[in-house]
Amino acid sequence: MSTTYTAIITGATRGIGLAILHRFLRGGFSVAFCGTNQIKVDQLVAELRETYPNANIAGFQADLGTPDAAKIFAEKAVAAMGGCHVLVNNAGTFLPGSVLSEDEGTLEKLLDVNVGSAYHVSRGVIPAMISKPRAHVFNMCSIASKVAYVNGGSYCISKFALLGLSKLLREELKSHHICVTAVLPGATLTDSWAGTDLPVSRFIQPEDIAEHVYNAWQLNQTSCAEELLIRPLEGDI
Repeated sequence: MSTTYTAIITGATRGIGLAILHRFLRGGFSVAFCGTNQIKVDQLVAELRETYPNANIAGFQADLGTPDAAKIFAEKAVAAMGGCHVLVNNAGTFLPGSVLSEDEGTLEKLLDVNVGSAYHVSRGVIPAMISKPRAHVFNMCSIASKVAYVNGGSYCISKFALLGLSKLLREELKSHHICVTAVLPGATLTDSWAGTDLPVSRFIQPEDIAEHVYNAWQLNQTSCAEELLIRPLEGDI
């Protein structure tokens, strides 16, 4: 009997998360996801069920910037999927600024959303992944997890921390045969770049990142891609 694989994806109503959601559904997965806007979640669920009529799809509204919301989403998603094979911690937000001048509370907000969501969702979901075949955790980090830059401020801090969480989970989950991959994209054409004058050719496409993630999941089970570093062809912006 073939395995019906399941994925849980956070922040999946747009951008990279949406592209990853579509890629796993095309791969025959059942998928649970979340977004911050209930109307968008409901609309997306309806669209996906029409496009993928044989898939089990569950969408939830969740603001993962609070521990309670992250824990509740994890519990609901695991219940809806009956477990989990692939977890994609994609939820995140970007606020530009410098350490000396950014608004009070910026650090706390970015840590809560970009790191806290992955921490609490992982704690809620990973126990349901133990003993599952081809179990895999993906954390959506950034080139900012490796390279600090002016005006990156607390965003860079949070993404460095998320890479640290990924490295720690990698060590902790080896004995359970669960692979952990940190995904580190450069500039990607999402809403964060709305209004830019730069040509489309200077950006990574979300679909390309989704394909890299799916390919990493498909690797032989005796190997694990620990980091996926993806940059625009012409280099960083």
